[in-house]
Amino acid sequence: MLLIIALVIFSVGFNSLLAQCAMCRAVLESDASGQAARGINNGIVYLMVFPYLLVGAVGYAVYKIRRSKS
Repeated sequence: MLLIIALVIFSVGFNSLLAQCAMCRAVLESDASGQAARGINNGIVYLMVFPYLLVGAVGYAVYKIRRSKS
């Protein structure tokens, strides 16, 4: 149950994230419509999620294994 709550809170917070590297920001500031910037931000956030999911999955697996041994 705690895991589900944490995932919901974690996923809701992504709506307001605007991550950009310095190079991307410099290139995208010249874009008048903002569509390219929005696409780049979504891509960065999408790529950022997977390391956290992997670490969470490994942590959960270790937790389940250690819990079953006790």
